[in-house]
Amino acid sequence: MQDSTDQKLLALLQEDSKKTNKELAGKLGLSVTAVYERIKKLERLGVIYKYVALVKPEKVERSFTAFCQIKLVQHTKKNVTGFESQVAKLTEVLEVFHVSGEYDYILKVMVKDMEAYREFMLNKLTALEHIGSTQSTFVISPVKNTTALSL
Repeated sequence: MQDSTDQKLLALLQEDSKKTNKELAGKLGLSVTAVYERIKKLERLGVIYKYVALVKPEKVERSFTAFCQIKLVQHTKKNVTGFESQVAKLTEVLEVFHVSGEYDYILKVMVKDMEAYREFMLNKLTALEHIGSTQSTFVISPVKNTTALSL
């Protein structure tokens, strides 16, 4: 649905969404009005659905990353929807994926340190209903971490 100019525009916005329409127009060889209209069209279509600020985890004491795999006790609709609504409310959990395989969910959790992760597990995660078992994997160092989709 997007042409090559839209794809270039999206790449530029994913790199730095604070660029002005004038800066974007200069890079794309378009008028400021044309860039504005393209951005509005992409927003209307839902291609662009949100603008955010990316925060350095170490600057806000959230640089300890763990991936927690979850097995539910049973796969009933009530258990799945109940778990999903509860886990989505946990501020330490950045991403939740319902997956196939040995586990049912993978959670990306970011906290201050191992002690904070232990507290999270004991007081929040394992307090949720419908969890059968968990397994945690801790990140030694990130190799690639991006939010940009290559188009």
